[in-house]
Amino acid sequence: MRPIRSLIVSLCLLACLAPGAARASMTMTIGAAEDEGRNADPAVARAKVDLAAAAGFQALRVTAIWAPGQTAVPADQLAALQSIAAAGVFDGITIYTTVMPYGSRTTPLTDTARRQFASFAADLVRRVPQMRNLIIGNEPNINRYWLPQFGRNGEDVAARAYEKLLVRAYDAIKAVDKNAFVIGGSVSPHGADKPNLSRHTHSPTAFILDLGTVYRDSGRAKPIMDGFAFHPYGENSSVPPTASHPNSTSIGLADYDKLVGLLGKAFDGTAQQGSKLPIVYDEYGIESVIPSSKIADYVGREPATTKPVPEATQGQYYDEALQMAACQPNVRAMFLFHVTDEANLDRWQSGVYYAGGTPKSTRLVVKQTIHQIHDGAVDCSTVGHAEDGWALLPDTPTQPKSKKPGKKLHPFDAASVWTLLSSS
Repeated sequence: MRPIRSLIVSLCLLACLAPGAARASMTMTIGAAEDEGRNADPAVARAKVDLAAAAGFQALRVTAIWAPGQTAVPADQLAALQSIAAAGVFDGITIYTTVMPYGSRTTPLTDTARRQFASFAADLVRRVPQMRNLIIGNEPNINRYWLPQFGRNGEDVAARAYEKLLVRAYDAIKAVDKNAFVIGGSVSPHGADKPNLSRHTHSPTAFILDLGTVYRDSGRAKPIMDGFAFHPYGENSSVPPTASHPNSTSIGLADYDKLVGLLGKAFDGTAQQGSKLPIVYDEYGIESVIPSSKIADYVGREPATTKPVPEATQGQYYDEALQMAACQPNVRAMFLFHVTDEANLDRWQSGVYYAGGTPKSTRLVVKQTIHQIHDGAVDCSTVGHAEDGWALLPDTPTQPKSKKPGKKLHPFDAASVWTLLSSS
């Protein structure tokens, strides 16, 4: 066994010394988005954080839910957030917190509501000082979490209102802790940009550019975020992380250059970082098929649109996704969604543990990949070429062939403003 072991060690050392490996983000935080540990009972919180630590995760992303009228974190939420923060300290797990309204019915649209929301976020930092990484809002480009999306003439009012909220929250949080890391965006990877549809959504392409336009028009001389959060999900769980979207307004994990290009076009040349802005992938999930031996721990029925994959494929996709993110220079953190499966099959079975708490084979794969990344044993030349990608051409709005009455077309169409750059 000794010669084989020596060969493995030699190969690992060579991988560490390879030029591609040097480009890997060996300090990228790898965690999971999981609210199960957000519990006022310290024992429950600790048990859930222990599961995350056993899987190799270094961070957890939890939520803090704001309701209209609240200017401080209510006692029940505060106790739960303090419990998981304490458990995180014990296990060496960093806690990221998404501060968000529960849904689109409570979108903070007025100056009063934005002031209350910002005060709530600042109160969280003040009373739970371990929570210094705050994500403001959740998927403000889709109707499930933010309404309205469009104005009377089809204009993007969601980006305008969200920018105002981000300004308020950023300033309030920094007044409490200037070293807090305030993360904007948390943008969904898909959207239609069509106000005539019954479901109002914006694509990430449109939303990011519109957010930049609102910021520039405001004349603000300070940033509004320290990092940008994004959800690089595929169209369903059968879509691998390597799938790119060169001819659409969607953005996936393989569209890193496209995302950086959009952020650059939106913010470069202002007080807000753009193409150098740290990126946090705060949700990415692949659902696995539940074996018959575990199905008793689940209820409900799996939606036909989910397309869960075999457990081995889930592990493969997570391995690829984490290595891809590690090779993307601006990525500061990535969170898998979740640690543990949700028991309702109508929701997410994307964890590394089954709903009953026993580990999937995926857990070992993820843990090994985390160690591989932080040991520097990732050859980015085999993961992707940093020089390849899709670059946004300046000032090339689409000229629509026709325009139906009542339909507002977004001025940027991905097929007309992106050009392929390749080193091959």
